[in-house]
Amino acid sequence: MSGVARILLSREATVSGSDVKDSRPVRALRSMGADIAIGHRAENLELAGGLPTVVVTSFAAIPQDNPELQAAADNGIPVIRRSDLLAELMDGYTQLLIAGTHGKTSTTSMAVTALQAAGTDPSFAIGGQLNRAGTNAHHGTGDVFVAEADESDASLLRYRPSIAVVTNIEPDHLDYFGTADNYFQVFRDFAELLSDDGVLVACLDDAHTAELAVACAQRGITVLGYGTSSDARPAEVEELLVAEITATEVLASGTRVWLKLRLPQGSGLAGANSGATTGEQTEQPREISVDYLVQIPGYHMVLNSVAAVLAGVAAGVDAEKLAEGVASFAGVRRRFEYHGEVADGRFAGVKVYDDYAHHPTEVMAVLTAAREQVLAEGKGGKVVACFQPHLYSRTKEFYREFAQALSLADACVVLDIFGARETPVEGLTSRIITNAMEESVAVRYEPDMSAAPATVASLAGPHDLVLTMGAGSVTVLAPEIVQYLRADGADDDAVAETNEAGR
Repeated sequence: MSGVARILLSREATVSGSDVKDSRPVRALRSMGADIAIGHRAENLELAGGLPTVVVTSFAAIPQDNPELQAAADNGIPVIRRSDLLAELMDGYTQLLIAGTHGKTSTTSMAVTALQAAGTDPSFAIGGQLNRAGTNAHHGTGDVFVAEADESDASLLRYRPSIAVVTNIEPDHLDYFGTADNYFQVFRDFAELLSDDGVLVACLDDAHTAELAVACAQRGITVLGYGTSSDARPAEVEELLVAEITATEVLASGTRVWLKLRLPQGSGLAGANSGATTGEQTEQPREISVDYLVQIPGYHMVLNSVAAVLAGVAAGVDAEKLAEGVASFAGVRRRFEYHGEVADGRFAGVKVYDDYAHHPTEVMAVLTAAREQVLAEGKGGKVVACFQPHLYSRTKEFYREFAQALSLADACVVLDIFGARETPVEGLTSRIITNAMEESVAVRYEPDMSAAPATVASLAGPHDLVLTMGAGSVTVLAPEIVQYLRADGADDDAVAETNEAGR
């Protein structure tokens, strides 16, 4: 909501609203001229001096008995989704939309950073806050609008993409879709929204995305596939590979990527012609080799970086400049976000990070990245995870997969389920995950969130990498854990007590 509000204010619209608590985004919007109340009340509709022309809400997050929504209905004021408003804000722009089960925020953020570094000024709306820019949205002067296309409630079908990026497709949000095929269908429908001269950027390392890419190519859509070359792929998939990751090297500072681009000449694809006249047919593609550093750990971030480069190429920007821009990407809040290091004492060298990972595949990718970073540093540290499951429905559906993914850590603390919008399920706790984890992993089920720093300390040692993960309130723990470890795990009694909790 803060992102679309920021863009509206930049376009000189009158914006008012409310939130349950004060925050930095609320204060930032007030400084831009928005009228924002704390607490939801019917009278908030007149904060700006009169009734609004429209009320914008997130149907997934705001219940229908919200007093402001009820007041809007009583006064005949239209209530629309955030996605409806975002679609209107993007009207008239080249719409570069990033979709996929995982990696949307990071890929969108990388694409924005790359485009800005290449000298363009895109508008954008991101699901997280860019670390360097310190914002999640911007009204730019350029003709490109970059945004995430969220599939969780099928709202991505409200957009009209000029360039669509699909990072991967894996069953999720089954509380909304019901079946995996219904979930897959929303991506098929999204791809159908591409016009005949649109471009699909697709990760061919992902089987479901590759299948989507082939269907689009058969429809005549320009497909820019990326990933690693593989003899195991069907020929019709492999021939769509235009961005091949030829090598990577994991370093303590990130991952060095060597990328070969084979950009189609004369295809009408913006930015790929290198001086060729639009419509001119050339048999041989233009080959470019670039190498750059991805500062955020993990091979999944390497893939996201390639998607960002290709998306920028499709928008008409030079590939080498885009690669340089990706190398300057400093991350986004809650994506392997660094919170601090312990300088001395019995936890000397411990580094603490926080990540939004809340699906088994995301947890696996982030823990793999953490393992690579620990190995690259070469100091013998362990990976200690502190995970908070998000949603009862997701936990029940994927508890085995969560257990498998979390077993990549050397030690793991699992908090109780963050229910968010869902009603608690009687008898369902995070023990369903910890009971299924491998015996080789030191596991603690910790139902008391306030005791989590001490529980983590009971498992940590020098030069370990501690990682908090989840989409809920777990994010507040990273700075608390840093503080606790810097105090040298001051409360030994608390540590001893947590050791009794076990699985």
